Order: sequence, then structure tokens, then C-alpha cells
Amino acid sequence: MPAPSARRLAHPVRTTARARMRFAVLALVLLAGACRYLPYHFNGGGLPEHIKTMAVLPFENETPTPELQRELNEELRKNLASRLGLREATEDKAHAVVRGTIVRYEIDVPEAFSSNPNQALSARRRLQVVVDVEIIDQTTGKTIWSKKGLAAFGAYAENAEAQGRKAAIEKIVTEVIEGAQSQW
Repeated sequence: MPAPSARRLAHPVRTTARARMRFAVLALVLLAGACRYLPYHFNGGGLPEHIKTMAVLPFENETPTPELQRELNEELRKNLASRLGLREATEDKAHAVVRGTIVRYEIDVPEAFSSNPNQALSARRRLQVVVDVEIIDQTTGKTIWSKKGLAAFGAYAENAEAQGRKAAIEKIVTEVIEGAQSQW
């Protein structure tokens, strides 16, 4: 059994630790609540301060897959403005414009094969989408960000090309957002 003096010391230490923990939690709660009243806010996600709106123009499609243009445009429109902290606008009213060209779309690239040597079918496939993309500041006429040959792969099960295309498009959108955020 510990000495009486050791027992008395253990209790104040636990109480002090609990008090510090309560204070830290209270401070975090107050700080989180006060953040909405601070003048600092995220605007433009790394873009110049004056850019508040963005327009995504349909990409030119140099591939024989017409749905690729629509799917890429929808995904860019859905994610770019919201993830960069901007509002969507028409081309003539937007501060920035995203435009580009779908350069290549390759499908049925084998990715994985069946482990059964008697079965010649591949189990997984992948596709590649390659685009040239740029974000233009319409106020200054300067290119904020551009990337030629931006390539993304999407893996898919056999006969499920749409899933692979969706995965590749999501990767392209993420690359464009990260590129825009890295500029300023």
C-alpha cells in the first residue's frame, strides 16, 4: 500500500490534468465558434484575389467518344467552383475561364490477367484520357495555369468502361484543382 503522502499527491495531479483538458476543449470550442466572425476566409483557393467567378467551357473533343466531352464538362463544372471557393458564371461574366482539348482516349489496355492459364480473358482493363487544359484570368488576359498532356488512367472490370472513364475524369479534375491552387 502506498504511503499516505503519495496518495495525496496522485489526486491533485489527476485533477490538474483534467482541468487542463477541460480548458483545452473549452478553448477549441470557443475558437471554432469565433472563426465565423473573423474577417479571414478562403476565397479562390489559391487563385488571385479578384477572381470570384469561373466558367467551364466545353472541351474540344478530338476523340471518337462524344460522351467523354459531356462527362468531363459536367465533372469540372460540379467540382471546380465549389472546391476552389468560386461561383459559377457564364463565360462573358466570369473572372476566370477553364478551357481545353481532349487529345486522346485509349481503352482496353490490359491491366491484370486471370491466374488460370487455360483462360485467355483478362480480368481487369484500364483506359487513359489525355487533355490539354488552361485556366485564363479574363480580367488580365493572362494564363493562370495550364497543362499540356495531362493524362489520367482509370481501371475497370471487363465490360465496365464507364466506370474506368469516370475514375480517369475524377483524377483529371483533381489535377486541375491542385494546379489552380498551387499558383499563388
